Amino acid sequence: MQVNGVEIEDTFAEAFRMVGSRILITACSRQWALQAATTMTGFATSVIGCGCEAGLEREVEPEETPDGRPGTSVLLFAMSKKSLADQLIKRIGQCVMTSPTSACYNFLESSETVLVGGKLRYFGDGYQISKLLGGRRFWRIPVMEGEFLIEESFGVQEAVGGGNFLILGQDLESTLRATERAVAEIGKVRGVITPFPGGIVRSGSKVSSKYK
Repeated sequence: MQVNGVEIEDTFAEAFRMVGSRILITACSRQWALQAATTMTGFATSVIGCGCEAGLEREVEPEETPDGRPGTSVLLFAMSKKSLADQLIKRIGQCVMTSPTSACYNFLESSETVLVGGKLRYFGDGYQISKLLGGRRFWRIPVMEGEFLIEESFGVQEAVGGGNFLILGQDLESTLRATERAVAEIGKVRGVITPFPGGIVRSGSKVSSKYK
């Protein structure tokens, strides 16, 4: 099959069942919303060694966010609901709550949820405050520059991980350039992330080894 002069081999791609969640991080500026999201998605390229797969989905305009501030949407995937909840608690607690002016909201409508803010609230040591707005419960947790607002529960749902394709080229420069353009196009699709460095994998998973 030829597409724009490029030969495409119509074959298969590895895929496997996962559990996913989408969260929204907001802050006083676009810069700080991106900073919190970038920090939260660090070391999250593969469940094989990172515990989850995570990445930035898109920037969210102030008109779309609950608090009218700039935001960033983040997707996280794990192999089970329990492990996903654990990663959400750890990553939000260590990377978002610690980031200046940040707030964190559920950004996935789902009948299935996991408790996140409802556990992180204990950081408030009794000074945390619960608020119920529009049927959604939030926690206001005191921090050194004010308060960290986080939703009590986050939606989770079935997801798919592992989609991939190989790009073969004549030299490194042209192949890398083509790959970068492919990643840029994938970035326009909602509900999809490319968690490896720059969205590119140079060392694919091995199915076996001569070493025991």
